[in-house]
Amino acid sequence: MANLNVYSALVVLFLTCGASMATKDNDQIIKENNCETKMGLPCVLEAFRSIFETGSISNKCCGELVGLGKVCHSALVKRTLENPLFKDLAPATIIAKSIQTWNNCLVLIDSPSPSF
Repeated sequence: MANLNVYSALVVLFLTCGASMATKDNDQIIKENNCETKMGLPCVLEAFRSIFETGSISNKCCGELVGLGKVCHSALVKRTLENPLFKDLAPATIIAKSIQTWNNCLVLIDSPSPSF
């Protein structure tokens, strides 16, 4: 039950944060922010697998994802969900995984590396 509450809170948070972008089409946001040029293909694929499939994302790709920015990240995930190839996926689940991946990367990037 606690997982459902956390899951619901994440979805509400994503939808609330995304409300400011609702006036613009995802394609327009992606174009205006040059979102498709900010990550290398290997990291794009790694991030995709961590959100839309089952996989993890490396520290390097977390850095690229955070460098991409939240606006681009959200718009790219939403645009992918609009693609008919992904019509059988549960949008709420994908959005929750997207938020989880983003937050995990933020923590990873913001935390200092251990000194040896």
